[in-house]
Amino acid sequence: MSDIITSAVAALTEKLGDGGFDGSAKFVIEGEGAVMIDSDGVRAADDEAEVTLTADAETFQSILEGETNPTAAFMSGKLSVDGDMGQAMQLGTVLS
Repeated sequence: MSDIITSAVAALTEKLGDGGFDGSAKFVIEGEGAVMIDSDGVRAADDEAEVTLTADAETFQSILEGETNPTAAFMSGKLSVDGDMGQAMQLGTVLS
């Protein structure tokens, strides 16, 4: 597992806190791997999900650090969303 995936799992776990996530989402970090978020928590995995968000490592890191708004990244084409847009919006509020 890459350092980027490891740090993404840690950062997303911290952002989710004890609340968890109602649904399933997958972040695909181009050239690095994937991170799953669901009711079981956050883990490095490439399972089926209700929504898949794809970005390069730089964009993903910027979103996690709060420097880039997930909606702005989507609107500018830096973040692609495939699947349930409602789940993506719910996840966007967690990341903000």
